[in-house]
Amino acid sequence: MKTMLSIISNALCRMTGRNALLNDLSEYVSLTSPPAPPALAQTQKQPENPAPVSTRGSSSTEQLASVQTDQPEQPVRAAGVVVARSFTDFTPQVTFDIKKCDLHRLEEGPPLKAELTREQGLQYYRTMQTVRRMELKADQLYKQKIIRGFCHLYDGQEACAAGIEAAINLSDHLITAYRAHGYTYTRGVSVKEILAELTGRKGGVAKGKGGSMHMYAPHFYGGNGIVGAQVPLGAGIALACRYQGNNQLCVTLYGDGAANQGQLFETFNMAALWKLPCIFICENNKYGMGTSVERAAASTDYYKRGDFIPGLRVDGMDVLCVREATKFAADHCRAGKGPIVMELQTYRYHGHSMSDPGVSYRTREEIQEVRSKSDPISMLKERMLANNMASAEEFKEIDIAIRKEVEEAAQFATSDPEPPLDELCNHIFHNEPPLEVRGTNPWSKLKSVS
Repeated sequence: MKTMLSIISNALCRMTGRNALLNDLSEYVSLTSPPAPPALAQTQKQPENPAPVSTRGSSSTEQLASVQTDQPEQPVRAAGVVVARSFTDFTPQVTFDIKKCDLHRLEEGPPLKAELTREQGLQYYRTMQTVRRMELKADQLYKQKIIRGFCHLYDGQEACAAGIEAAINLSDHLITAYRAHGYTYTRGVSVKEILAELTGRKGGVAKGKGGSMHMYAPHFYGGNGIVGAQVPLGAGIALACRYQGNNQLCVTLYGDGAANQGQLFETFNMAALWKLPCIFICENNKYGMGTSVERAAASTDYYKRGDFIPGLRVDGMDVLCVREATKFAADHCRAGKGPIVMELQTYRYHGHSMSDPGVSYRTREEIQEVRSKSDPISMLKERMLANNMASAEEFKEIDIAIRKEVEEAAQFATSDPEPPLDELCNHIFHNEPPLEVRGTNPWSKLKSVS
């Protein structure tokens, strides 16, 4: 038995190019020997410098035999012979069936199949899991009264942010409402800067002066606190893209609660007239504050609200559906066909904001059902595991690394100093000489520095 184990171990070692290991796992082959007597209950150790194997002028059997004769005689514990799994053992790419989108004024829609590479899958998982852990940490800090004021969490809707970002370029533009933490992260801001902004610290992305609803980054225009007000701004950014002829576009996001705002329809009209490269996206999470969409809107077909603008309704809990639909919409805009409306059907696990427990207008069972059947992170993970695109251990390692990153960011966000009072009025204007700013009374003077 010892001879056979050594032969198999070294054969697998040569095939994979990795060192053989003896442990109790079984990824390639697990051959269990009969229980060893007490005197032999030691663990076999591999030699530090195994003898080289000649591959010329000998058969496979002879090679294996020569390797065996060079191994020291040591007892073997009752264990499996395992060779560490390499990346070549995983499926590099898989094509998945995805849900068909509902269409409005479109002859063809996004594809019904989506290709996913192993690298893409791990990246989407890492992005969504980071947003999830970051939002749960924000929940904890808010309940500890370290974060104050408005705080709207994004957990449950991660597939929207990850899928949109996967389909556009970093040079494209994005503007959203006040549930902005996820998009702030996908646009390139670190977890540390986001949490520090939530706690009002100097190291925050807006120097601690913006808070939850007002975070910004290159080509990312926030976080906006007025319901629906970001939609006309998004059309203005798209107008700038068309005026400059740079082949860029603007993704303009709003919620189902803002979909009944009159300024949206005025914006739709101008965007259609001027054929602006704008993707209007309604993140329909089923509730506007504490009111269900059925009680708030005579028509819940938000993708048809553009009327004369084409639209599509997408499964917003599937990152691949969101990605393919956004690619389709981006191609539509870049082709000079004008704006397009997307409705992402999604769900938020928390209440509207941290002041809303979220269970007075919906049941805990409803939330749990969505978690168990449609969670975007679990859905992607199960797809990859079922198709041998990654291992459970790999996902655990990613989770551990993310938890560590979030914990370190939280430590920074609670220890970094608050911005000094003399910086209160800085950055009112860009690239302007310093100017005086009136304070809360006429004799209180502050200074603004660009």
